[in-house]
Amino acid sequence: MTITVPRGGQPVTGGWTVPLAPTRALGPIGAPTPHWPGRRVVADGIELHVRETPAVGEATGTVVYVHGLGGSATNWTDLAGGLSSRWHGHAVDLPGFGHSSPRPDRDYSLRAHADAVAAYVDGLDGPVHLVGNSLGGAVSLTVAAEVPAKILTTTLVSPAMPDLRPAPARLGDGKMALAAIPLVGARTRRELAAEDPGTRLRRTMALCYADPDAVSPAAFAQAVTEATERAAYPWLAEALQRSFGGLVGTWFAPRSRSLWATAARVSCPTLVVWGEQDRLISVRKARRTVATIPRARLLRLPGTGHVAQMERPELVARAVLGMADAVAAGSWDTVGGTSEVCGTVQE
Repeated sequence: MTITVPRGGQPVTGGWTVPLAPTRALGPIGAPTPHWPGRRVVADGIELHVRETPAVGEATGTVVYVHGLGGSATNWTDLAGGLSSRWHGHAVDLPGFGHSSPRPDRDYSLRAHADAVAAYVDGLDGPVHLVGNSLGGAVSLTVAAEVPAKILTTTLVSPAMPDLRPAPARLGDGKMALAAIPLVGARTRRELAAEDPGTRLRRTMALCYADPDAVSPAAFAQAVTEATERAAYPWLAEALQRSFGGLVGTWFAPRSRSLWATAARVSCPTLVVWGEQDRLISVRKARRTVATIPRARLLRLPGTGHVAQMERPELVARAVLGMADAVAAGSWDTVGGTSEVCGTVQE
C-alpha cells in the first residue's frame, strides 16, 4: 500500500510514494496506551532510564526511540505499541530528562546526548531501527551518521534542523517566545519549569499539537501523572535550558560542522515525517532535509503538528513498517521521494 500525492482528490500520476504497511500489521495502540515499564541502565558510565516495549510474539528486530526537548520516553508509548507487532522497543530518557539523571559532567550538548544514545545502542545485540523526534531527531541523525554499522533505518519526526526564524514567529505564547531567547530567556525558562505540571503540560501541548483539544482526558491525566513525578527532580530547569542552548548552538555552526553536513553523511534508509502545522520547526525545512539525506523519503501530514508520533501514531507506524518492508524487498531506493498527504489518504 502507498500514500500518494492527491490534488483535487485525485492521485497524481507518477507521484512520489511512501509505502504503508496495512493496519492489521500493527501491534496494539490503546486509548490511551498505558506507559510501558522502565528500568535504569548504565551505558558507558551514563545512567539512563529506558522504557521497554516487548514485541507481540517473537521479535524480528529492535527499535530505539529518542524524544524531543522537554519530552520523555512516554512520548513514544502509542507508536511503540504499534511497532511491537515486529520489534522490541527501547525508549530512552535523555540525560536530565524523564527519569534519567544528568551526566556526571552536566554536559547537555547535542554531542553529549548523541554519545549517550550511541553508547546505549552499542550495548544492544545487532543493529537497530532508530526513531527520533525534534531534538531526538537531531540526536538520531548524528548517531546514524557516526555509527552507521549499528543503524538499519532511521525515522525522523520533525527533526530539529536549523530554523532561524525569530521566536515570536513560531511561538504564539509570549512567555514561551521569551523563554526561547538563549540569554534573556533563562529566568523565564526557570519560571516555566516551576509551573505546576498540568499548566506546563497544557502550554507545551498548545505548541506541539495541531489540535491539543483532541487529546483525551484520560491521556492528559496520564501525562500529568508522569509530569508530576518528573517535577521532583532538581535538574529539570537546568536540563531544559542547557539542552536548548546546546541545540541552538549547532544551528550557528560552520557549514562543515552543521546538522546539514551531518545529514549528508547518513547512509541508511531514512523516513522523514513532518506535520503541516508544525509551529516549532517549520515544515519548509522538510524538503531540504530529505534532499540532503541520500536515501530519504518524506511524508508530510495535514492537520498535524510537531509530534506526529503522538497525534497520528497508527499512520506513522504503518509508514515505518512500510519502509522496513521496502528495504527488505530492495525497493526503497526506487520508490521515489516525497509523499505529501494534503487531503484524503489514497491507498
